[in-house]
Amino acid sequence: MNAEEQKLWEKAIDFHGHVCPGLAIGYRAALYAAELLHLTFAKDEETVCISENDACGCDAIQSVLGCSIGKGNLLFHMTGKQAFSFYNRKTGESVRLLLQKPEGKRTREESLNCYLTLPAEKLFLVKKTMIPLPEPARIFDSYVCECCGEVTGANWIRLAGGKKLCVDCYSQYDRFHV
Repeated sequence: MNAEEQKLWEKAIDFHGHVCPGLAIGYRAALYAAELLHLTFAKDEETVCISENDACGCDAIQSVLGCSIGKGNLLFHMTGKQAFSFYNRKTGESVRLLLQKPEGKRTREESLNCYLTLPAEKLFLVKKTMIPLPEPARIFDSYVCECCGEVTGANWIRLAGGKKLCVDCYSQYDRFHV
């Protein structure tokens, strides 16, 4: 690990709160994506990541590449896989990185060391992205739920009986799951 990579690893640890194999997976995915797609820390939404899990590695992606839920450039497509799709909005390039589980049983420390030291091309299978580049985040109008009185984004409002309701107050109609 060179000095710049060490600095980024320490930044990821500080953000996440502890060292673990999952953090190392996201850290290495972020570095590999940066190399493949010529990415730098995203000030806005120029880099997008769609993670297929909500595990520790997502914290490393946030700290290394600047993808975050609040900016709208860290999205989740939950499959339970250690897979991450990265997009460079400037170039239109994208890549999906799928973790290749090293063979054999390892202790937590051995796994951590493996994830930090294996060459990226042995650690991840590079695949085509399956999901098209999402549109940039939108800002929606807000409405007051006519049941609970809480303010809700327009994209989450449901109409029922002529009233605007938030998803918590809305009773979904479903004849199969009564």
